[in-house]
Amino acid sequence: MKISVNQITQLYEFTREHFVVHYDVQTELVDHLANDIEQTWQAQPDLTFKEARTISFKKFGVFGFMDVVEQKQKAMSKRYWKILWRFVKEWFSLPKIVITGLVFLLFFSVFQIPFAEEVLLVILVGLLLIDFYFLFKNRHLRKRKEKKKEKIYLLESMIGETRNGLSVMMILNFLNLINLSDISFVELALVWQLVIAFTGTLICIIFYITAFIMPSKAEELLAETYPEYKML
Repeated sequence: MKISVNQITQLYEFTREHFVVHYDVQTELVDHLANDIEQTWQAQPDLTFKEARTISFKKFGVFGFMDVVEQKQKAMSKRYWKILWRFVKEWFSLPKIVITGLVFLLFFSVFQIPFAEEVLLVILVGLLLIDFYFLFKNRHLRKRKEKKKEKIYLLESMIGETRNGLSVMMILNFLNLINLSDISFVELALVWQLVIAFTGTLICIIFYITAFIMPSKAEELLAETYPEYKML
């Protein structure tokens, strides 16, 4: 027996019911389930579709699809970092290196004033607030797409939400560095001023890339990652 189109649709719904929200992960699981159900039918042709599906699902173990989802997330996370690194490298080449240099000089200049810590705190808190705004905005959009049962790709979610975790982590760590430091930035040795200025510059670049550049190129990145996306 062969899986019907209607049964394929039911398998997609089955994966959603088991908390698999991303279409590309759903597709991989549906393909696996469909093949396994057909093999089960060859051995036990009297089984109903639901009975064969239950047998196939039990093969995933106690945690169901969660292990597969976790593996896919790890693999896509590596791809996300490669894409991010590709954009970061562009900022260290002409003509964007000029902007990078200006941001670096801005940070370094701030260290020369008595209230450098306060200025940096204002900048970083501002970035943090912007990041939280985008976080809630993207989560709202994702929930709306989930309600409409629209296709959501794993990379799409990472572009919209993973970046916030990355940006928040970097900004909070920099804020902690400022708060925990008992030494004024003005009194720091030149080498440490340069290191901290470079770190601040890198945070700003990554923030801009993840908050604006990658989301603006989401369609292009999705088509690059998922060949079938071009046909949707």
